[in-house]
Formats: sequence, C-alpha cells, structure tokens
Amino acid sequence: MTESKRNWIDDIVSPETRDWEEFYRNRWQYDRVIRSSHGVNCTGGCSWNIHVKDGIVTWEMQALDYPLLEKGLPGYEPRGCQRGISFSWYLYSPIRVKYPYMRGALLDLWREMKAKHEDPVAAWEAIQNDPEKRKRYQNARGKGGLRRVHWDEAQELMAAANLSTVKRYGSDRITGFSPIPAMSMVSYAAGARFCSSWVVCV
Repeated sequence: MTESKRNWIDDIVSPETRDWEEFYRNRWQYDRVIRSSHGVNCTGGCSWNIHVKDGIVTWEMQALDYPLLEKGLPGYEPRGCQRGISFSWYLYSPIRVKYPYMRGALLDLWREMKAKHEDPVAAWEAIQNDPEKRKRYQNARGKGGLRRVHWDEAQELMAAANLSTVKRYGSDRITGFSPIPAMSMVSYAAGARFCSSWVVCV
C-alpha cells in the first residue's frame, strides 16, 4: 500500500477535536428511571420509562413489560408515539402555559365590578346585564391581550359565571367538555368533577 493511501485511512487521534463526544455522553446520562405516562392529549395512556438527572427529565423510552392479554394474542407493545417520546421538550418549553390567563378586557371589567359588588355572582351579572360591557369583552376575543392572573381570581370568575347560569336557567344548563377516559383519566376526572360539582353544590 502506498504512503498516500495509508494516510487516507489513518485515524487521527486528537483529544481537542473530540470534545463534542463529552456533550453527547452528558446528554444521555441519568440518575434514575421512573414510570410515567403522558396525561394530556394522549389517546393511549402509554407507559414510559422516564430517565431523570438532577430532577430534570433527560429522555424517555417506551416501557416493554405490558402483561400478556392471552396466549393467542401478540404482545401489547411497544406502545408510544413520536409526540410522546419528545414530551420533555414540551415540558421545558419556554412557551408552555403554566398559569391561568384571562382576556384583559374581561379582567378589567371583572375587577371593576368586583369593587362595586361584594357578591361575585352579582359582579358577573352586572357585566352580563350591560350590553356595552358584554360586547366589550366579547369583541376582544381572538385578538390576544391575555394577562396572567392568580388561580383564585380565575376560579372565582368561573364559579360566579356558572352559579349565575344555574340561578337563571337551572343546573341542567351547565355543560362542558371533558376528554374521554381513553384519552386521559386525569383530564377526564378533573373535567367531569368540575362540571358535576354545580349540580351537587346548588
């Protein structure tokens, strides 16, 4: 073999040029593995092994230990979608919604009426019974202007709105959508409990 061909296949060992490998190794390190699923917008509730390092999800892998349903059927695995395996990207996304937001036009009206009415239901009805006020926040829909609010304030407005409807039309006029249990038991239970609570409480 000529000298030129031998040089072409020789591996050049240079630690300085291989620093990127350390980044790659660190990317896949983990301290422990926990079992979880993705409870939001998931149609299967697939089981995942979540690899965690320093309390941060580093990567996810499909669980492969589902019980055998019966001898004549193939194994119920692997289960899990591409959205699921990249879920940690959503988890730590800078645009992930973590707090309640309310349309600014409605929030201003709500605070104004709350200052005038001690009863939250009366404050809500003061907005609804005034065509100008009602139109003001309804016309703001679809135009942004959302502002972060405290959980207590958001829940109080929702409760006042629902109680006002129940008072005027009856509890059977409260409707809501909750994901079917096959999508997410947690989301379904939370929505079902929220909607059914008005019948129980009123």
